[in-house]
Amino acid sequence: MTNDPRWASRTLEEIQGAVGAGAVAVLPVGATEQHGPHLATGADTFFAERVAVDAAAQTGDLVLPPLAYGCSLGHTARWPGTISLHPQTLGAAVVEIGRWVHASGMRKLVIINGHATNGPPCLSAILELRHELPDFRLRFVSLFDLSPTIAARYAEDAPDFHANEAETSLMLHLKPNHVRPDRIVDEPDRTVGLVFQYPVPATTRSGVVGTPSKASAARGEELHAGLVEAFVDLLTKARAEKDPTL
Repeated sequence: MTNDPRWASRTLEEIQGAVGAGAVAVLPVGATEQHGPHLATGADTFFAERVAVDAAAQTGDLVLPPLAYGCSLGHTARWPGTISLHPQTLGAAVVEIGRWVHASGMRKLVIINGHATNGPPCLSAILELRHELPDFRLRFVSLFDLSPTIAARYAEDAPDFHANEAETSLMLHLKPNHVRPDRIVDEPDRTVGLVFQYPVPATTRSGVVGTPSKASAARGEELHAGLVEAFVDLLTKARAEKDPTL
């Protein structure tokens, strides 16, 4: 049997064995969207899947094929590269996937997210699945919210970051051919102190929010290690968790 934790690499009997061993299913959800002139459009999906695979390889859990399209409506059509689903479409996709994961015998599903505005659709899907399948245990968590330390690390240069130092550092470490260093530009976070949310073209000229010019592969390696460690901890707890008793 392969040691690859990807669901798509396993046979039906191997998935059945993982179910019997109490494995958790992990669904990476990302996006296909502009990440400024210097980062590839698949960054959010790549980060979510890579952290999931590296963590599940340690815990024995199974990583589903990633959802590479997210809810990226805020980027609008201002720049080429973004392909967005509507919130209802993304939520429906997560519900359908969840139903089939449950039908395969899995009773625990963790959604690991790489794109901020995927939250409302995915959480809505969890509400629906929890109602429809009462024995299904579900959790949604974003990479940048895995711990307070990680959240602070991502937001060092911009609370409303996008293609910033953290994301650029991660890509320089994990997939440097997806970075165009000569095209890097910095832009400040213009949303600080504002009450309302705005479409991305209203807050950045380039599609970048933050200071990717300060990125380095070394900083990306450190961040990735922290992400994997935090997700291993979450999966380990999820796998061991029992339902509360009254």
